[in-house]
Amino acid sequence: MVHNFSTQPSASILRVAGELDVISVRDLGPTIGRIAEERPPNLQVDLSGLRLIDSKGVGALVTLFKAVRRYDGKMSVLGASEQPLAVLRLLKLDRVLMAQNHEARNV
Repeated sequence: MVHNFSTQPSASILRVAGELDVISVRDLGPTIGRIAEERPPNLQVDLSGLRLIDSKGVGALVTLFKAVRRYDGKMSVLGASEQPLAVLRLLKLDRVLMAQNHEARNV
């Protein structure tokens, strides 16, 4: 898994690519902590490069979502497709994580 966090004028963007699973999710922990500290008002999580997600990866997204909600920020997941999108839909998390951005719902 490769991830990158950057702040743009309109939103902060977390890009996650590769496989977000039980092994790689540990690498994302410090970034989730950084996001919780920096408190970006609008966080977009770009999963367009993500090929695979497992339950630990889903847990990391939910943890991030809760952290952002705690400080009244907004988070939306963009670009999920194939297996990651199927998992989010199966768990009905697409309705929560992707609902804030209409474009993301139509991916």
